[in-house]
Amino acid sequence: MSGRGNPPFDLTMTTLFISDLHLSPLQPQTTDCFVNFMREEAIHADALYVLGDLFEFWIGDDDPSEFAAQIKSEFLSLTQRGTPCYFIQGNRDFLLNKRFCQETGVTLLPEHTVIDLYGRKTVILHGDTLCTQDTKYQSFRAKVHMPWLQWLFNRLPFFTRRCIVSKIQGDIREVKATKSLDIMDVTQSEVEALMTSEGVDLMIHGHTHRPNVHHFSVDDKKYTRIVLGDWYHQGSVLVCSPDSNSLEVRRFAQSMTQAAENRPYD
Repeated sequence: MSGRGNPPFDLTMTTLFISDLHLSPLQPQTTDCFVNFMREEAIHADALYVLGDLFEFWIGDDDPSEFAAQIKSEFLSLTQRGTPCYFIQGNRDFLLNKRFCQETGVTLLPEHTVIDLYGRKTVILHGDTLCTQDTKYQSFRAKVHMPWLQWLFNRLPFFTRRCIVSKIQGDIREVKATKSLDIMDVTQSEVEALMTSEGVDLMIHGHTHRPNVHHFSVDDKKYTRIVLGDWYHQGSVLVCSPDSNSLEVRRFAQSMTQAAENRPYD
């Protein structure tokens, strides 16, 4: 993993992957790093893939806040200047939908998608579906992804939705405090099953906040799983080219506040 703090300026033939930024008006340093990344790096790339949890929580595409408008503006500027951007919903932004895409030029992808990454078939996803040992979360996930429930939720007043989400987030934090970190990590057999069923030897995902490059073998065939990092203390970017994949960090302009450093694993 590279510790480089400044972005490269020659980004010819690169595809970029990010996830788990958890953008929020309460964390301006993260937003500043993201804006700099969009304007200085993503604009020169072949494509940008956002693999979920871009926001701390996305309550709906009708979010009227200046903050939501700012983030949308960055994506619109990127896509209008010729860099395609693709988005896979995470567990914090599963309500991001068509309106956001229409207003930004971003393309929404299914929960796991196989792409051609410079000639190499690669499966990309947020990663929460791989954490099958966390049965309570998987049950919760199944409920909130019910189309009829999302339809009802989206028709509530925005203020009401925000109150509901605040209560849910508080409940989730309490549950996480008692969970084993291993339970919240991916299940290796699930990783292997997805990769073999899709016929790929490379997987890229986020969600676990454990940036790393994992190599393993199944029936003498070699596989690679790249895990993206979160943006709590610094930016995390996977830079892929035809010849290499580099998991890198992007330092914030200043040190994060103590409150940010105490953010929970998610």
